[in-house]
Amino acid sequence: MSWVDGQPANGLPVHDRGFAYGDGLFETIKVVNGRPELLDRHLNRLGLGCQRFAIPFDVDALRSQIMAFSAVLETGVAKLILTRGDGLRGYGPPLACRPRTVLTGAPLPAYAPERSTVGVRLYPCKTRLAEQPALAGLKHLNRLEQVLARAEWHDPAFAEGLMRDTSGRIVEAVFSNLFIVETGVLLTPSLERCGVAGVMREEILDRARQAGMPLQVCDLSLERLLGADEVFVCNSLYGIWPVRQLEARVWPVGPLTRKLQRLVDDLSSNT
Repeated sequence: MSWVDGQPANGLPVHDRGFAYGDGLFETIKVVNGRPELLDRHLNRLGLGCQRFAIPFDVDALRSQIMAFSAVLETGVAKLILTRGDGLRGYGPPLACRPRTVLTGAPLPAYAPERSTVGVRLYPCKTRLAEQPALAGLKHLNRLEQVLARAEWHDPAFAEGLMRDTSGRIVEAVFSNLFIVETGVLLTPSLERCGVAGVMREEILDRARQAGMPLQVCDLSLERLLGADEVFVCNSLYGIWPVRQLEARVWPVGPLTRKLQRLVDDLSSNT
């Protein structure tokens, strides 16, 4: 199931700048019973990216497309790609552009329930994230760092991989954001230099604030991660997975992780 600019389609023009240069952004949206979850957060992040890329952004038209697509999909994953549209050869973007939207649908991933209950192991990825503040936080179309990182392991015992930047700071997991708990304080890495500001990350930060939990967004070293009391990863498709192991370090599934899991479990029923 795929739509281009709101109409069923099976391909893209070869001159699309998203295909040629990765000149665009995307969102991966969980759809349950015809309703897209965390839609406002997805659209807000997309709007920020379009503002930074100087791509025109019609939020109302895009919302209507997503709602119509979700009603047909019913339950699954809607991937929204927004590109700058067609362009001539060369890096320079056209002064006037006509953005293109692509929506594709897929079944929800069948993650093992033990990942949420017992927790997951992280693979220590060697691939590092480049530090580029101009792209930091955005879910842009160039995901080659994540492709390389995910290709590092094939053992199904590892559910995710830990990624650091070129200076060695903890940033995120390959397709998730990361949190730690340190003496009762919730911490997540700063994404000022690189990384994706996930919508579930934002949801968790907001719910933690509303619940009065102490929290910090800051730089995190590997040593600080290894010394944490609790660790978990999150994204908009699966919610929260406790991290139980990274190499020789083993963590329990702690009380703050469980509390946050309960706080985000009601998303589908309240979207």
